[in-house]
Amino acid sequence: MNLVELSQISPRILLDIRYATANNFMGRSVYPSESCFLLQKTAERLHQVQLNLEKRGLCLKVFDGYRPLSVQKILWQIFPNSPYIADPAIGSKHNRGAAVDLTLADRLMPSEFDEFTERAHHSYQGEPQEALENRDILRRAMEAEGFIPYEEEWWHYDDPEWEKYPILDV
Repeated sequence: MNLVELSQISPRILLDIRYATANNFMGRSVYPSESCFLLQKTAERLHQVQLNLEKRGLCLKVFDGYRPLSVQKILWQIFPNSPYIADPAIGSKHNRGAAVDLTLADRLMPSEFDEFTERAHHSYQGEPQEALENRDILRRAMEAEGFIPYEEEWWHYDDPEWEKYPILDV
């Protein structure tokens, strides 16, 4: 398995790696750097999404990619038994480098990243039409390259081959 730095594959994707800052639901940094790592194939798929969105004048901004299992345990301690945080005993698709949390840069979305409420769900309809349209644009762009949406988080997408890869803690 090959983790790569996303900026080496797709340098025009913006990075806002929230777990490397205090701007997250925990209010503290749990990553040593603001780099985003993904599986090579996942990064290449994401690069294609970026290229397709650029034709529409849009750009991706990534909040999270690969997440070490040790960090998954920290998140679970703070927010256990939640549909929003994977149990580290099972592992997360993020722990495999096969999931990405992202948004459309500079666009209104239905909720903030890591807002663990129904507003984060793909089915939520209570926000301004512009936010719902932007969420749908992102979803269609990601699904066109094979990514699988997580229904409880409009920002979370899984690589379709995630099951092929082991859980990592590097």
